[in-house]
Amino acid sequence: VQLQASGGGLVHIGGSLRLSCISSAVASDHYAIAWFRQAPNKERERVSCISGGDDSTYYAESVKGRFTISRNNAAKTAYLQMNSLKPEDTAVYYCAAVRGSPYLPALNYASMDYWGKGTQVTVSS
Repeated sequence: VQLQASGGGLVHIGGSLRLSCISSAVASDHYAIAWFRQAPNKERERVSCISGGDDSTYYAESVKGRFTISRNNAAKTAYLQMNSLKPEDTAVYYCAAVRGSPYLPALNYASMDYWGKGTQVTVSS
């Protein structure tokens, strides 16, 4: 399973970006998809997750109300719509997949089976 993330860039405070993650895993109800991010000198943190079956979602408190995760199985693409961006959102963003129906709040770095290369998001002040 391969995942390819794209859509990062440079944006001003309060701006928006939409990240995309293309993968055969997105087309399958048997995989949950997650977005993680890693800022310089910080650990990789979970941002948001979406299940494969019922499209239930989970968000980190730091992004709740600002970010929206979704998936289009037919297009094999998962999205992370990011609004009201803040400087602390600056990081490399990764999409990842895990097979099965995990409890989304418990997903972490070690849970994931497959990873894509990251895409840089920079929010300037």
